[in-house]
Amino acid sequence: MPTVASRLGPLARERPLTSLGLAILAVEIVGASGAVFTAQGMDGWYAALAQPAIAPPSWVFAPVWTGLFALMGTALWLVWRQGPKAPAAVALGLGVFGVHMVANLAWSAVFFGLRAIGGALVVIGVLWLLIVATMGAFARVDRRASLLLVPYLAWVSFAALLNYGFWRLN
Repeated sequence: MPTVASRLGPLARERPLTSLGLAILAVEIVGASGAVFTAQGMDGWYAALAQPAIAPPSWVFAPVWTGLFALMGTALWLVWRQGPKAPAAVALGLGVFGVHMVANLAWSAVFFGLRAIGGALVVIGVLWLLIVATMGAFARVDRRASLLLVPYLAWVSFAALLNYGFWRLN
């Protein structure tokens, strides 16, 4: 039975700009869904926390995440369109990417939704490892896709330090 990725693979090759736009849009939508949890925590709880010295202003997060999700969508597209050439490697890359997105959303749910700063620190550690795994799986298919995730890994590394700072102070 063909997978969704294999059925959509021809679209990625025959209509590259359309499929690139769809990949970016899909990642943006999934990523933005974490804002549901963020909104729950911004009702005064987050502002009342002791802020680490490295904490950027709140307005920085939306444009940074939008850009990172666009890079992630582009990386996903680069891997997705290689389906027929390396079906097993592509399936692995897409699978790891999907699991990593669950962890990405879980961080927002734990930090903002549950207000569990220590739990979020554990989740972001798992997320970091899953990003590295995604980069490895993507590199087997298209090195450019892996490299597009470097800024994301850097940002999540910073976010882990920030999360640790919140945990330590609160």
